[in-house]
Amino acid sequence: MLPVRPAGYPAFLAGIRSLVEHARRQTAWTVNSILTATYWEVGRRIVEREQGGRARAAYGEALLKRLSADLSGKFGQGFSLRNLRLMRQLYLAWPPARIRQTLSAESAVIPRPGQESPLPALVEVMKALPLSWSHYVRLLQVDDRAAWEFYAVEALRGAGRCGNWTGRSSPGSSRGRPCPDARPRCSGGAPSGIPGMT
Repeated sequence: MLPVRPAGYPAFLAGIRSLVEHARRQTAWTVNSILTATYWEVGRRIVEREQGGRARAAYGEALLKRLSADLSGKFGQGFSLRNLRLMRQLYLAWPPARIRQTLSAESAVIPRPGQESPLPALVEVMKALPLSWSHYVRLLQVDDRAAWEFYAVEALRGAGRCGNWTGRSSPGSSRGRPCPDARPRCSGGAPSGIPGMT
């Protein structure tokens, strides 16, 4: 039999529950952010390697196929040919100059071409790319820059006019259904607030 609850116990328990729930959410965000920053760095290294190989299409594809096989063999899922292409695409969409622009000049420690990325650089990239990998995968499919920013801001807010947009649902949809009015309101009132979005 459990002991009787002392006075003030419900509030005490609620505080601890809130603390644990917040810590779990923060942990999930941190893991997602580190993965996104790591994938950005993988994309950077792929682009630099391809440029070192004069960016020949055949060389690039061969490099990605070899890299996919080796990384998949070592780490399992997550390094398919498609994912490596997306990592490269993320880096090209958010090059170091854009990351530096997002962060204050004195704190940005983004590596120069050919330089290995130290852990502090990944932390800087994490600050500049606040969404999860799955969100960026979906955003990379959006061609319109204003729409891109709109959906990124909606994802950061966690909910939009049409409900919560996650990386698993399509931008402009609510739980997979088309959103009736998902067009970004960009003239004279576009949402802002995602780092690096202009």
